[in-house]
Amino acid sequence: MSETQAPLFNRLALIGIGLIGSSVARIAMERGNLAREVVANARTQATLDRVAELGIAHRVELDPAKAVEGADCVMLCAPVGAYAALAEAIAPHLAPGCIITDVGSTKQSVIRDVGPLLPEGVHFVPGHPMAGTEFSGPDSGFTTLFEGRWTLLTPPPGTDEDAVEKIAELWRRCGSMIEVMESSHHDRVVAIVSHLPHLIAFTICGTADDLADESRQQVLKFAAAGFRDFTRIAASDPTMWRDVFLNNREALLEMLARFTEDASAMARAVRWGDGDYISDKIQRSRGIRKSLIELKQA
Repeated sequence: MSETQAPLFNRLALIGIGLIGSSVARIAMERGNLAREVVANARTQATLDRVAELGIAHRVELDPAKAVEGADCVMLCAPVGAYAALAEAIAPHLAPGCIITDVGSTKQSVIRDVGPLLPEGVHFVPGHPMAGTEFSGPDSGFTTLFEGRWTLLTPPPGTDEDAVEKIAELWRRCGSMIEVMESSHHDRVVAIVSHLPHLIAFTICGTADDLADESRQQVLKFAAAGFRDFTRIAASDPTMWRDVFLNNREALLEMLARFTEDASAMARAVRWGDGDYISDKIQRSRGIRKSLIELKQA
């Protein structure tokens, strides 16, 4: 990827500057091919002061309405539960022809909360980079976060094709692979590959935390790799994941019900000594892992 490409946008406004937003900001500042100017917005002045110290934006603005003025691309990088209020605040200040996109992990709720508030002539291309760590805040971002990872775009029917392609190209320049899909399909897919694993991780860590003190100390002292992996996932931002669960309620509950049925079947196999059933489940799970490695998504 050439770093001499002309910038895609004149002004990129990042509304929220956590892991995803600060990673995009770093890429934009370092490579120069995303936007000529990067404006960062956050809820607190302390966060913006840190952004200025890190040098990952040309300008910082505490007021989201001021941050989006004159921007030809606005990217919402806050928790999805904040989108409706943010859209209401920025909508009157969006420039004609501006493209608004986002990085939220739910897409039907984003289209529901943001779409109706946008003025005529503003293009809306919801997006979801499938990349992350358990860390948050402006210090957590890094320029290789999206390398070899998928970004899913869910433009509503009738969205301007040039706007969709421009957002796709922005993510390609960040290192992502692109897939365009319908929003309800997106929400069902991520419910099983992302949201349910997080729900399980939070629950398992909660179960461990509720153990009697002596057992809890032993769990922490002798934690094996499996439990440590759960604790890494469970260290994720609580506000973000609360909003994700509540805004993808139907798909998450559907996948949780399917998982609960499968877990009950496994419990029966353990109870009755059905080794063949247990072996089959383990073999199929190994196949999933092998496929992930082959697809370079492990």
